[in-house]
Amino acid sequence: MLILLFIAACFLAFTNGANDNFKGVASLYGSTTTTFRTALAWGTATTLAGSVAAIFLAGELMKKFSGKGLVPDPLTQSPAFLLAVALGAALTVMLATRFGFPVSTTHALTGALTGAGLASGDHTVFFAKLGTGFVQPLLLGPLIAVAAGALVHFALKAAHGEPDHRTRTLDTLHFLSGGAVGFARGLNDTPKIAAMLLVAKALDIRWGLVAIAITMAVGGLLNARRVAETMAKKITGMNPGQGFAANIATAALVTTANWNALPVSTTHVSVGALVGIGIATRKTHWKAVGGIALSWLITLPCAAALAALAAIVIGSFSRPG
Repeated sequence: MLILLFIAACFLAFTNGANDNFKGVASLYGSTTTTFRTALAWGTATTLAGSVAAIFLAGELMKKFSGKGLVPDPLTQSPAFLLAVALGAALTVMLATRFGFPVSTTHALTGALTGAGLASGDHTVFFAKLGTGFVQPLLLGPLIAVAAGALVHFALKAAHGEPDHRTRTLDTLHFLSGGAVGFARGLNDTPKIAAMLLVAKALDIRWGLVAIAITMAVGGLLNARRVAETMAKKITGMNPGQGFAANIATAALVTTANWNALPVSTTHVSVGALVGIGIATRKTHWKAVGGIALSWLITLPCAAALAALAAIVIGSFSRPG
């Protein structure tokens, strides 16, 4: 069971990388500052750096996403329960990636914890904790990001720091801001997935984090294209200065959340910042934004249903006789 849990956690990391690794560098590609391949390489490298930093800096988020406080403590020590959670979340993110929707692994994990908890023997989920500790940050994140994206755009424009054409200084700052988002994302998401492995006492959690970091990077390199096109081209038109503004807003919000151990979604924040830029410049592609918003609404119940089904199947195989 522990071996299966390790494989499932790596599967979740792979799907997370495919869906998420490009989000910090989407504006680099969307504003034609660089090519898809260069943006992907930079996003992968900086995400991997954030994942490595998580080994030393992300203990609080790891504890939060082990399920403590959301479901009874005995469940968080059950490999079968955590296997169902990892499978439910991974399958949900994989489906979203297949259709090019940028969704939240945080949201998928929250739904999977809930679904697997409801399908467990005592059907217990502490919904008050679900609301205050998980759902509120997930709902507030994109709204704050929309406002932050617009405000940073107007502030940079007023200070003549958002030119509509490329300059050497702007390109450097744009790459650095994209790298900051990638680093923050790796720092934010790696411990959430590695939390699945806390129960495996035979495995040093540091090696678990290394495995998650590597498979997350591979997932992005092999399967990021569809979500990359959505993030870079379908949400809003942007020039290099506007892309830089979106990255500044995203990096600031996600880094702040990391330091306060808040389970925000990098996806929601990065999409929200791009929408904020689009609203400010009147270039938002609302049909695409509506499709993304619908995928966000579906993520939690989809992950809950898949995790519940996985819990039932795993339970039927683990019962004696």
